[in-house]
Amino acid sequence: MDILKRIVDLRKERNWTEYQLAEHSGLTQSTISSWYRKNMLPTIPSLSKICDAFGITLSEFFLEDNNKTVMLNEQQLRLIYYAAKLNPEQYDSLLQFLELL
Repeated sequence: MDILKRIVDLRKERNWTEYQLAEHSGLTQSTISSWYRKNMLPTIPSLSKICDAFGITLSEFFLEDNNKTVMLNEQQLRLIYYAAKLNPEQYDSLLQFLELL
């Protein structure tokens, strides 16, 4: 994975300049631009700040396009919420019921 390209892609998705990324991440613009000028990789703490600015986790940063996280809708979230409250026997019953549908 090309980490610097990934940062550029995420930045462009948000229509951010390097300066805006610096503002959101708390890093200096000179730090960010030096990665590209010197073809250097950001440190893990810097990359973590970049991810925080983008509102993603480090894991999400490294996901390939075909493995992107699926966003759940309100009904799906409600189903998970209530399923989490079930005891193991109830949960198994729920799964059996859903498989029959």
